[in-house]
Amino acid sequence: MYIAINRFKINRGKENEFETMWRDRDSHLEDVTGFIKFHLAKGNAEPSHTLYISHSTWHSKEDFSQWTKSEAFRSAHKNAGKNSAVYQEHPVFEGFTVVIGN
Repeated sequence: MYIAINRFKINRGKENEFETMWRDRDSHLEDVTGFIKFHLAKGNAEPSHTLYISHSTWHSKEDFSQWTKSEAFRSAHKNAGKNSAVYQEHPVFEGFTVVIGN
């Protein structure tokens, strides 16, 4: 199993806009080979930003990698640049291979 996480620093006051973008977007994940589940999680609020992560779980790192090269990935991310005022900086990607799990 593989877990893909992106960390986002969202400008204070833009949290609702960020959450709405994710809630309303068509992720194209449901029919992607190897996709298991997705979560968007809200973390601590700092003076300048609020921390969020997107967390997707995959059967394998290869499944995730194939998705990042797919038309579904391009479609899901086609409007990402339109909302630059929401983000404090580019998201930071972290990938993990599960070594112990239920």
